[in-house]
Amino acid sequence: MADRALRADAQRNRERILEVSLRAFSEGGADVSLDAIARKAAVGSGTLYRHFPTREALVEAVYHNERARLCDLASELLATVAPREALRSWMEGFLHYARTKLGLADALGALVARGKDPYEHSRARILAALTEVIEAAIAENGIRDDIAPSDVLTSLSGIALASTDPEQHERLLGLLMDGLRPCHVAKTACASIPKAAVRAS
Repeated sequence: MADRALRADAQRNRERILEVSLRAFSEGGADVSLDAIARKAAVGSGTLYRHFPTREALVEAVYHNERARLCDLASELLATVAPREALRSWMEGFLHYARTKLGLADALGALVARGKDPYEHSRARILAALTEVIEAAIAENGIRDDIAPSDVLTSLSGIALASTDPEQHERLLGLLMDGLRPCHVAKTACASIPKAAVRAS
């Protein structure tokens, strides 16, 4: 029982360090003080270094933790909501992940400059998570069945690169989701638009 409590406490400390580090690196860049991170996480510096012996290890862990959250989100959403809704929510999660990654750009760049590759396997893992949601949505006839998950991921990456405005992200995701509607639904929706309205637009 005591060992389990210690492990749970250590896990909580690790998670708290990662959360504080994410904000700290996003706001202060790669050179933020690790002792300051430990203080904000309410742990001793020794505890921080036991989990993350170097600055590089901490930065990499922060990024990988955010990536893992995004990948795990696919199964979590599919267990709770309809596949098409899960796809839309996962896309929102991807754009949040992209904004987080942008905030970590300086810290990750410093890591790359030291010869590390924090992005190794990232695209493959993210694409696998997206494919899981897309296949579920296709099976439920929630989206068209002639799309490649890699094309959807490229579209999402384009949105993330084009804008950092969350409100614009929502509008662009709406356009993307409309484009993913099953073909018969899309044709019916288009046919219902008055010709005068089409000319006016």
